[in-house]
Amino acid sequence: MQGQSQQQAYDRGITIFSPDGRLYQVEYAREAVKRGTASVGIRAEDGVVLAADKRARSPLMEPESIEKLHKADDHVGVASAGHVADARQLIDFARRQAQVNRLRYGEPVGIETLTKNITDHIQQYTQVGGARPFGVALIVGGIENGEPRLFETDPSGTPYEWQALSIGSDRSDLRDYLEAEYEEGISTDEAVGLALDTLAQSNDGELTPDGVGVATITVDDPEYAERPTDEIEEILDERDLLPADEDETDGESDEE
Repeated sequence: MQGQSQQQAYDRGITIFSPDGRLYQVEYAREAVKRGTASVGIRAEDGVVLAADKRARSPLMEPESIEKLHKADDHVGVASAGHVADARQLIDFARRQAQVNRLRYGEPVGIETLTKNITDHIQQYTQVGGARPFGVALIVGGIENGEPRLFETDPSGTPYEWQALSIGSDRSDLRDYLEAEYEEGISTDEAVGLALDTLAQSNDGELTPDGVGVATITVDDPEYAERPTDEIEEILDERDLLPADEDETDGESDEE
């Protein structure tokens, strides 16, 4: 009982370290990220792919209202997992930083620079009393000096660069799948297929076109672009990831 009461005392304040050097509030924020639906980022040879699970909690909900993929600047996209409201605050911060860089230096912000600006902002909320950490993780991807870059932000305020990663629910299983299937030098189109295959691992091998979002930024055309639903449906059909009932419906309509 005494050990439990001591832990409760340490986790009441964000600025208080436990005797073993842990900040419990930051760890709780990471748990909030794990409760969010999955997002995946893949760095291809000629671009970056961001994909997110956008399953609706109710059939009455409009799929377009679920915000998981965001445009931070023309050449930068962000995918989130965790508290959506926290993600929106960080996305707004990232957009302001991108615009400040354009106004101050007359050039697009670097992906690494933008990521570190975001994580510096996140870190402040692990060190100030009376506030809580951001309960969200972000995947920041884009083109910097003609090269694709892919980063992750952590609730502790630490940036990591990746070739491919997943955040949110089933993170470990999805990362294991990426480690087994990812190959250096894949094209953006191949990376889109791999991203959808990866998300399907946490959805019983099935995805619906309006339940997933995909965005790409390529070296040849460094503009953030979200793939339309009909294109996603074609890719899901090619990779046999559509639900069985949708496949049957498609088959019936073809016969008619």
